[in-house]
Amino acid sequence: MSNAPKTIDARCIGKTVPTGDGDLTILHDISLQIDHGESIAIVGSSGSGKSTLLSLLAGLDRPSTGDISLMGQNLGNLNEDACAQLRGEYVGFVFQSFQLLPHLNAIENVMLPLELNAVPEVKARQEAKHWLEKVGLGSRLEHFPKTLSGGEQQRVALARAFINKPAILFADEPTGSLDRASGDRVIELLFELNQENNSTLVLVTHDPALAARCTRQLHLQDGRLA
Repeated sequence: MSNAPKTIDARCIGKTVPTGDGDLTILHDISLQIDHGESIAIVGSSGSGKSTLLSLLAGLDRPSTGDISLMGQNLGNLNEDACAQLRGEYVGFVFQSFQLLPHLNAIENVMLPLELNAVPEVKARQEAKHWLEKVGLGSRLEHFPKTLSGGEQQRVALARAFINKPAILFADEPTGSLDRASGDRVIELLFELNQENNSTLVLVTHDPALAARCTRQLHLQDGRLA
């Protein structure tokens, strides 16, 4: 049996936030482990804590209680800069709202993660062109987000997420803003690119068809794993 650390290891995590009516506990005592190469769907009704859990596992937010390790590193022992460096090295993100920068065209949006890692511009542009061609947008390199359809914008976001060949991809409702045809195309690309890259996929979704494509489903109910 391998003693290698889990890709994600969460132990007894909880999340409580202050409100005008007192403290609100969003997540209660959640423990889970995710291995390299798994695809995990986090499912549950609205307000069950799915996106909060995703943010904690990705190191975008801190739990109120418990510990989370990402790629063998305890996030609680890292400051914000070190967390950002860890994400930059190992993590890709796809969001429902695409999160493209409106003043950058498609190829510039996809180049951005490489440029942040000090990759020379010529190489970054070549890689971005390659990934945009992989998602079927080779003819849209110079288009700005406002001139692209929702499905095209999400495909740009997929190219950007995969350009660093992340060990882990986090996706929050990646098809939630798309029509069925565009959403189906994005799902196919998501799993195709993920399998090619042999990475771990953790996604939040309301879509049963998308959840069924994953190797495992985690059901959240009122902030607890059901």
